[in-house]
Amino acid sequence: MMAYGSGMAPWSEFAAAATDLAASGVERFEKTGLVLVGTIRKDGYPRISPVEPVITNGTLYLGMMYRSTKALDLYRDPRCVVHSTVASKDGGDGEFKLYGAAAAVADGAEREAYCVALFEKIGWRPDGDFDLFAVDIEQAAFVVFADGKQVIKVWRPGTDVREIVKTP
Repeated sequence: MMAYGSGMAPWSEFAAAATDLAASGVERFEKTGLVLVGTIRKDGYPRISPVEPVITNGTLYLGMMYRSTKALDLYRDPRCVVHSTVASKDGGDGEFKLYGAAAAVADGAEREAYCVALFEKIGWRPDGDFDLFAVDIEQAAFVVFADGKQVIKVWRPGTDVREIVKTP
């Protein structure tokens, strides 16, 4: 995991400090069971990849095929964005976004806890090698369009949730 004094927080700290915002994120993640993860390719361009997120023991995990291109991106540069999938163009469901950094998880017990949680969630667990990352959060946001306005809720470690309302 990252050093939390560096402006990053684990999911557990985020969920404790911004309960409603974290609940909105979980709801968006669970709606489809997928998120889009933005990474930085070797050539500097962005990459977007679908991943099944798992939140267990106060940590947001992203499991990936062994040495997939997105995993290699995160080994090279841990910065990432985790974005809920969007299924409607009206924006009424809202978008949940996390900005942060992903740290590779090597601890066997932690990897097994992830596998157990993944199996409980989707009835499948990795067979063989896989890459596993824990995401520390620098910023969380939820954006929704309703009643002719855009409402943005933003949280950063050490702050309260801020709400910004924009009207056309």
